[in-house]
Amino acid sequence: MREACKRLVEHRYFQAIVIAIILLNGVIIVAETYEPGSSVLITLDKMILLIFVLEIVVKVIGLGFRRYFSSGWNWFDFIIVAASLAFLAAPFVSALRLVRVLRLFRMIPAIPSLRKIIDSLMRSIPALTGVLGLTLLLFSIYAIIGTTFFKDVLPYEFFGSFHTSLFTLMQVVTFESWASQVARPIIEEMPWAWIYFVTFIIVGALVILNLVVAVILSYLGQEDDADRDERLDRLLQENTELKKDVQEIKQLLLEQRRD
Repeated sequence: MREACKRLVEHRYFQAIVIAIILLNGVIIVAETYEPGSSVLITLDKMILLIFVLEIVVKVIGLGFRRYFSSGWNWFDFIIVAASLAFLAAPFVSALRLVRVLRLFRMIPAIPSLRKIIDSLMRSIPALTGVLGLTLLLFSIYAIIGTTFFKDVLPYEFFGSFHTSLFTLMQVVTFESWASQVARPIIEEMPWAWIYFVTFIIVGALVILNLVVAVILSYLGQEDDADRDERLDRLLQENTELKKDVQEIKQLLLEQRRD
């Protein structure tokens, strides 16, 4: 039975079927927003949940308990499905819907390209901490300056306090109505304020954002380099073993000639 489950899990169509079921689950979740409480959709959702449970059972049997739970992505799938089962009979409809939506995240471990991106993002977190620290320092400095000089120019919700200034700077850095709603009214009162906004946008929006993108791309490139090095090492090992086999065959032929 274990061998049959292992062959089923490793079949080339198995993962494609799982992805198709996850997509169907997404369609049902979207349909429930138009037809809330539909008995047909609820039944289909329970059937899909049952399929997910059977998928995990088959994987555990086929791969073995230790091998299955040695993968973090398998833990991810298991927790999502277990949460779906736990909230299946819960009276909190919003919590149940949230868990159903979270099931769509199973698409990430199911598709290798998505899994590769998430793995790269997770590995880049230590390197991003420095960039995030620099970003926090930059925002704090500009928030203090903005609160000091601009709190009497605009209403309280813009630069009235430190936390409102931080939120306003977030609006500025996303370029959302920052010129007409924030910058121009201040510049009309304080002409020198253009220096404040221009320098913040150059450093905050352009430099910091490019630093984050550069760090993430570098780790994506490292994944490709690691895969290439692994393939080269495997080819080198196979080539070495092949040379060894050829050498042994040659030695046997020489011994036969001598005999």
